[in-house]
Amino acid sequence: MKIIQNEITVSTRGHNDIKDLTPEVQRQLQASGLREGQALVFVQGSTAGVTTIEYEPGLVQDLSELLEKLVPQNRSYHHDQRWGDANGFSHLRASLFGPSLQVPFSGGRLRLGTWQQIILVDFDNRPRTRNILLQFLGE
Repeated sequence: MKIIQNEITVSTRGHNDIKDLTPEVQRQLQASGLREGQALVFVQGSTAGVTTIEYEPGLVQDLSELLEKLVPQNRSYHHDQRWGDANGFSHLRASLFGPSLQVPFSGGRLRLGTWQQIILVDFDNRPRTRNILLQFLGE
């Protein structure tokens, strides 16, 4: 069993900016030389999340609209009152998604479904540079 760790750096616009990480995760998996195992994708920070989705414009917009209904930006949150950074909504949205995702791989390929991509969602209220850690555990 071997563990290989890498990192991806992504610039985002904030406000539910969604980035498809799948091609880069797959590229780094292939470069690792591992054939069978698990890939862990983890975003550092408390205002972004990682999940899977069918990455197409309609669903990307639907997801953003759903998040606005569930956790609206235009209201006051206790976090905002304490810190004054007006991004309480982004912390709540990130907690719904979580910071990481584990994906099995075999034959050196991620075992994602046909319409399933790994995405980073930046919920913050400003542009950010996000560090995403990748850990490949396998043989």
